[in-house]
Parts: sequence; C-alpha cells; structure tokens
Amino acid sequence: MSDFRPLSADFSVAPQISIEDVAEAKAAGFAMLVNNRPDGEEPSAPQGGDIAHAAAAEGLAYAAIPIGHAGFSHAQIDALDKLLTDATGPILAYCRSGTRSTHLWALARARAGEDLDAIVEAAAKAGYDLTGLRPMLDALAGEK
Repeated sequence: MSDFRPLSADFSVAPQISIEDVAEAKAAGFAMLVNNRPDGEEPSAPQGGDIAHAAAAEGLAYAAIPIGHAGFSHAQIDALDKLLTDATGPILAYCRSGTRSTHLWALARARAGEDLDAIVEAAAKAGYDLTGLRPMLDALAGEK
C-alpha cells in the first residue's frame, strides 16, 4: 500500500516505494518519480533501475538524486531545482523513510525564497520534523 505524503500541490514524498507503487503513483496523477536513495543502500529494496523500468512502463519520468551518508550538497539542491522547474506535472520523491526527500525539498524551497515557516509546517503535516534542519534552511534563505 502506498504512503504518498504531499508537501505541496506539486510535490509529495514517500518511504521506499515498491514496483507496485509505481502504478499507484501514476493513478494518483504523478508525472515523475525522484529516487533519493543510493543504489545498494538496502539490497533487498527495489534498486533505481528497477523503479526506472517500472516508471517507463507506466509513462512516468524518472530521475535519481541520491543522498547518502555524506549529506546534502548544492549540486543535489540544483538538481532538484531543475526538476521542479522542468516538471510537467506532480513529482513523487522517495527514499528509505521519506525524510531525505523532505529535507532536499525543504532546502530547495528555502533557497528559492519560500516562507520558511510554511515549509516547516508542510513537512510537519506530512510527518517530518525539520527542527534540526532549520539552521540550514535559514542559511539558504539568507543566500537569496
């Protein structure tokens, strides 16, 4: 059963999706899947290529922006910004629990100048606590 959690009208996150969830994502109206989990992190989970193949079969776009133990970089934020700019419909991003996907979205939105309290509130409504990320959000918002 899918666990798609909206952060905005055009961006949702989920814990690790299954091959079956790809069809559910299509039925839910998503246009793209974004994998934030490095291949091999959990060998028993579907790997990026598996999800990419299932996405192609459903007519969904697929992108990988892996976030490992090293954390976040500007390159990853840039990659998500580009996907958000070029998106032709709603995006579903996933990782092990949805936390890294939520954090990456929050960092990108903060850097884009969106209201930080609204970002934190959207994440909280989806079940993700951004308290520990707030200093980074503030710093990125200050770069704008």
